Amino acid sequence: MTWTVAAERFDSPDASALRRDYYDEVASRYWQRPATAEEITAGLDDDGADLLVPPTGQFVVGRYGSKAASCAGLVLTEVAGAGTAELTRVYVRPAFRGTGGGGLLLAAVEEEARAYGVRLLRLDTRDDLVEARGLYTKHGYREVPAFHRRNRYAEHWFAKEL
Repeated sequence: MTWTVAAERFDSPDASALRRDYYDEVASRYWQRPATAEEITAGLDDDGADLLVPPTGQFVVGRYGSKAASCAGLVLTEVAGAGTAELTRVYVRPAFRGTGGGGLLLAAVEEEARAYGVRLLRLDTRDDLVEARGLYTKHGYREVPAFHRRNRYAEHWFAKEL
C-alpha cells in the first residue's frame, strides 16, 4: 500500500469523517473518557473549519491505498502578506500510525503553505498529544514561546521556517 495526500474540501464525506474522528480522539483524551456523539457534534459546530478553503487556507486528506486515513488543515494568519500560517487538525487514524503517513501529511501541508508564500508555519498542541509532538519534532518543528492564547487548551507551541 502507498500513501497519497491531496487537497480536499473540509466538508467532503471523507474529510468530515476524519475531522469527526480527530475531535473524538482529542476530546476523549482531554476528558479521559469517551466523548459522546453530542459533544463531538458540538465541538465541530463553528470550529473555524470554514477558513480551511482558499484564499484563507486549505485542507488535505491522506489516503493509505484507497482508505481515508489522515488529514490536516492550513489557516493563513496574515492574508495580506501570507507570511505566517497555522497548522491545525493534524490527525492520522490509529490503524495507520507508524506507516509514514504523518510525515507525508506534513510535507503536503507545507507545500500548500509555500504555494501561498508562507514563510513560517506555526501550531499549538497539548501535553497529552505525545505522538503529535513527536511527529512535529521529527519533521523540523521547534518548540517556541507561546505566540497566542486563543486556544485555552494549548500547552506547547511549535514553529518551522519554510
